[in-house]
Amino acid sequence: MDDAHLIETGVFSEDVFRGKLLHVKRDTVRLPDGTQATREYIAHPGAVMIVPRFPDGKLLLERQFRYPLKRVFIEFPAGKVDEGEEPLATAARELMEETGYSARRWTYLATLHPLITYSTERIEVYLADELEHVGAKLDAGEFIEILTATLDDALKWLERGDITDVKTMLGLLLLARKMER
Repeated sequence: MDDAHLIETGVFSEDVFRGKLLHVKRDTVRLPDGTQATREYIAHPGAVMIVPRFPDGKLLLERQFRYPLKRVFIEFPAGKVDEGEEPLATAARELMEETGYSARRWTYLATLHPLITYSTERIEVYLADELEHVGAKLDAGEFIEILTATLDDALKWLERGDITDVKTMLGLLLLARKMER
């Protein structure tokens, strides 16, 4: 497919804000018709999400308070990719730090871009099997409650609105689809 008639070309880029996690940019772009427009977006280093599964099929999830929405969410473990770190290494590190588990078998499930209109964030999703408890090492200031659920129960939580985190929703649907095959 030829995409040339859709491509926007960068003309000028400026930093609006640079924080510990987020980097806000404002770019001037040339549109396909030659006119110019402004694009504001968040440059994000990338992240991973892990779908941890026990041998009996139960899933390991977390409950965590998320300040921007001022509530506790049910999520799969996830975290930011550190500079120079491979996503699978990030997944192994985050699983152990947040839940206290390591996995002997990893399966790549998907890549998702959760906010394509205003963020460069890319989340690599992995299934983690053959879990072994090794002890959690939460980051300072991180407070997480661990819980387990069957896939059916987690899907019911999704259907009734108890799970609304988009990456977790997608992880559950990807796993359900994989289990159907």
